[in-house]
Amino acid sequence: MQVTIYDIARKANVSIATVSRVLNDQPRVAAKTRERVLEVAADLGYQPHSFAQNLARRQSNLVSVVVPTMASHFFMEVLRGVQDGLAGSGHDILVHLARTPADAAAQLDRALRRGRSAGVLVVSAPPPDAFVERLRRSRAAVVLIDCQRNGFDSIAVDNVGGGEMAVDHLVEVGCRRIALVMASENTAPSRDRRTGYLRAIEKHGLAYDENLVRVCVGPEDGFTESAGYDAMSEILATTPRPDGVFATSDVQAIGALRAIETAGLGVPDDVRVIGYDDIPMLQYAGVSTMRQPMYRIGRLGAARLLAKIDDRNLPIDGSVYAPELVVRSTTVIDEGAWVA
Repeated sequence: MQVTIYDIARKANVSIATVSRVLNDQPRVAAKTRERVLEVAADLGYQPHSFAQNLARRQSNLVSVVVPTMASHFFMEVLRGVQDGLAGSGHDILVHLARTPADAAAQLDRALRRGRSAGVLVVSAPPPDAFVERLRRSRAAVVLIDCQRNGFDSIAVDNVGGGEMAVDHLVEVGCRRIALVMASENTAPSRDRRTGYLRAIEKHGLAYDENLVRVCVGPEDGFTESAGYDAMSEILATTPRPDGVFATSDVQAIGALRAIETAGLGVPDDVRVIGYDDIPMLQYAGVSTMRQPMYRIGRLGAARLLAKIDDRNLPIDGSVYAPELVVRSTTVIDEGAWVA
């Protein structure tokens, strides 16, 4: 049913005349009242031609990005791609940092408030159920990066397939007791990579051992070196110990390597290690990993968002990119001759 100015007036607790003056950008309205009316109109999805023009003027140069953290190399690379993708478009970037899943919802709410954003990029955090309808009614174009949800444009990496490929590689080089060091279950990429791990374990007929799986906790949803160290130290205390480990991020893999060294074990002779992301420092550390196109998905996400801002009637598009296996010295002794 079409929303009318009567609906706006009733919810904002103002007169019809006040709503009319606000929507037609006329004077003699207090700033706080004007802001409240515009916010209610945006929330209700009121979109007559004159209001749409006014709202477009308010949001035409701002793109909001909701991102879990700026400390991770992955997110820095994604944001670099977003920045380059928006270069020359005349749009400014406003980054909303979300420390927790609950905070992600709050930051998304801020990005949508008062219809101030022409578009919103949501990174690694699928919108919660409570926000789905609001996003669909919003005037802002929305594109998801590194996550997916039905009904929304998305640029993602196949994290399930990437996790499966990582474990496939460990099996191929001779591992049979493969541990998993994963980040918080609150993060979609971490959950998906665990799904890939479980698929590979089942596919190769390996026994699942819950003692070989550790969920990292702490800052940045457990995507830290210290969390990887603690998790791997616990796993190494089990008997028999693992002969391979898949870490759901490179920084966790670095922590796992340090724990293995502390325990007096060798890599790859005693335990083989593979990470996920392919951050630059891994090239020098010789760590095998799953390379994902961090910069590329940021840039493609920005390009898709600009297209949606220009034409909101474009069909929904979901692009998924496959990560690439990068073999280095933490999984093979001689990269030219894998051990079966």
